[in-house]
Amino acid sequence: MAIPFGVQRFLHDIRYHRERYRQFIGISFVILVSVVGEPKEVLFFAGGVLVFLGIAVRLWSSGHIKKNKALAIDGPYAFVRHPLYVGNITLGFGFALASGLWWSLPLLIFILLAFYPHAIHREDENLHHMFKKEWEQWRKETPALIPRITSYRTAQGGRWSFLQSLRQNGEPIIAMFLLFWLYFLSLGLH
Repeated sequence: MAIPFGVQRFLHDIRYHRERYRQFIGISFVILVSVVGEPKEVLFFAGGVLVFLGIAVRLWSSGHIKKNKALAIDGPYAFVRHPLYVGNITLGFGFALASGLWWSLPLLIFILLAFYPHAIHREDENLHHMFKKEWEQWRKETPALIPRITSYRTAQGGRWSFLQSLRQNGEPIIAMFLLFWLYFLSLGLH
């Protein structure tokens, strides 16, 4: 019996184009652990701090993106090459912790390992292709996910822009979505 086209395409995409599903899987994870979560006060508040920190990193990062126009090496990009991913990882761990579900952490780690190494490699290839030597120099001095202690040496003091954050990623809307689910999870506190 032949596998329907939709299933074949999905399996093909998961293997070769999984970036198409990264956001959907991340959103699904947040909703799942928020709906079935069993939050305990201490874990919830510790996780909530991580969620707020992850949101702040994402807002800061998205206000400095220069999508395909210039290599972003200021703001959080002066410390780490993929600060949006750092924000995602931080808030993912926050939701896992806040949910109080023992299985949420292994599930999150599986999701991160399934999507992020491939996404980072692909994004680095694209940036290298667009910005050549400038990217090579920045890459030598700026780690992918673990932030530097000091700022990248040639970073300009670029300004953060709320409008850019809104236009490039819809980040303030994403922040409100995440805060809604954190609030929803908090309703389960005893």
